[in-house]
Amino acid sequence: MHSNRNAHRRRRPLLLMALFLVLSIGIAALSINRWQAHTQPDSSARLTARLHDEQVGSALDAQLLRFRTSRQAQVILSDMTLEEKIGQMFIARCPMEDAAQKAADQHLGGYLLFGRDFEGKSRESIIADIQSYQAAASIPLFIGVDEEGGTVNRVSTNPQLRAVPFWSPQELYAEGGFALIRSDTEEKCQLLKSLGINLNFAPVADLSQDPNDFIYAHCFGQDAAMTGTYVADVVEVMKQHQMGSVLKHFPGYGNNPDTHTGIAIDRRSCDAIAEADLLPFRRGIESGATMVLVSHNIVSCMDEERPASLSVPVHTLLRDTLGFDGVIVTDDLDMSGVRDLFPDEDIAVLAIQAGNDLLCCSDFEAQIGHVRSAVERGEISEERIDASVLRTLEAKLSLGIIETE
Repeated sequence: MHSNRNAHRRRRPLLLMALFLVLSIGIAALSINRWQAHTQPDSSARLTARLHDEQVGSALDAQLLRFRTSRQAQVILSDMTLEEKIGQMFIARCPMEDAAQKAADQHLGGYLLFGRDFEGKSRESIIADIQSYQAAASIPLFIGVDEEGGTVNRVSTNPQLRAVPFWSPQELYAEGGFALIRSDTEEKCQLLKSLGINLNFAPVADLSQDPNDFIYAHCFGQDAAMTGTYVADVVEVMKQHQMGSVLKHFPGYGNNPDTHTGIAIDRRSCDAIAEADLLPFRRGIESGATMVLVSHNIVSCMDEERPASLSVPVHTLLRDTLGFDGVIVTDDLDMSGVRDLFPDEDIAVLAIQAGNDLLCCSDFEAQIGHVRSAVERGEISEERIDASVLRTLEAKLSLGIIETE
């Protein structure tokens, strides 16, 4: 789609060099282990050598795959216009009318579907709708939902798609422990993928053991260590099914009020957050989460003026301290947690300047225009746009949304 013969010629020498390097390292590692197995002929030494060979081979395969994915993403990026790049930075609430045409016109990165997009519809009509969006897009779309289970379900509330809505993580764990959570996650992935959905805004990595907290019903309801295990298990199953995962709500929601309806200020110390709230996010990142969603809470110990979603220090924490190199996505930019603080024309611009790669909003046509104007004024560089789009393209390639070469 975005490749040509010259691009293939540019890639071939680099790919050959990378393949030669990978094979050289692999052959050397395998030779050393075979020598060790011969000089230590007991069964335990042979087993150790064989296991090490498999680990080395797996690591080399992963490195080569990542290199090839990155190169293909760079080639796609090199063929994109500025307008296409800006559009890729938006995952929009799916409009009720002309969704396919708007996805094409605005070069959107994806659509986020809500209950209204499934209510009363048959499986066949939902699949046809999603396929029409993908057919219109020049670069395949993220098609996302919030299918957390429990209080937040978009898909399984439709009895034509599932007999009963998915249970909450707390209900699942109480009934069948982590085994039931894993099997439930697998069923979610299968159902969503069968409809054409490739991104689930889950798991919730927040901590709360107080039923009075706003976030309690959404989360696992256990301590940091147990929640970390839950998050890691869910992400690993989603990765096995090539379903995009989203850890939320960074850096941890705490006992703060609902930012859909107002401003929330988190006054906890950074030590308290680091010692508990960050742990499940670390586990999810280590397990290969596709995205991390940043909340609209004002975390005063990190930034007293801006919500986390618009805060440079919060994004620096996620990138530099936690080492996350995937896609950072905002919570919905239509929420009062940001709209009550900043003019509409500034919100998307501030989100990009803070370090977000993907912006979630409903008024995407207006926000895309504001970002384009900011680039023209020199407030956002095209190189900054490129860095985010490259991460998005790499994620789409890794999930099989864009076909790999």
